[in-house]
Amino acid sequence: MVTMDERRLVTVSKFLSKYLRHEPEALGLTLEPGGWVPVDALLAGAAGKGFRIGRDELDQVVAQNDKRRFSIDAAGTRIRANQGHSAAVDLQLTPVPPEEVPEVLYHGTVQRFLDAILREGLRPMQRHHVHLSPDVETASKVGMRRGRPVVLTVDARALSQAGAMFYRSANGVWLVDAVPPAYLRTLAPSP
Repeated sequence: MVTMDERRLVTVSKFLSKYLRHEPEALGLTLEPGGWVPVDALLAGAAGKGFRIGRDELDQVVAQNDKRRFSIDAAGTRIRANQGHSAAVDLQLTPVPPEEVPEVLYHGTVQRFLDAILREGLRPMQRHHVHLSPDVETASKVGMRRGRPVVLTVDARALSQAGAMFYRSANGVWLVDAVPPAYLRTLAPSP
């Protein structure tokens, strides 16, 4: 297999994110339950948009994406984005029992959103769920995409015991419909 350069890897990953999460119809795709689409249809749709992706490239992006954003099914015939959709789709997520939800999860953001979040809580905005990280490092990386990160702790176990349904995507991201402000705290920065 030929190894892609880092820029091409990022370009293909962004293309896949756009069309598997937000605009599948623009490539002539319909998301099946679970968010799956046939690999052949994706590659044909991409080529029709003038963005050719080889099957080796696709497999490499799925395997090497640092956030494991995508999955290919066991038969190797279907692909999906693991979460982050704004397009209508039944992701077929199974709720995690409250006793299996971690005590604390984390959310990375930036300072300019902090006051609103602490006042209104975390909401999914255009996506299906609020995304939470299992550790501070991952949450920091998420927050860094928009500037200097601020990490919030989420009292996940208490929120789950209060009735919120938590899900865990294939790549380990925790998902919940919303997080009210009472379950949020700003993590003190390291000295």
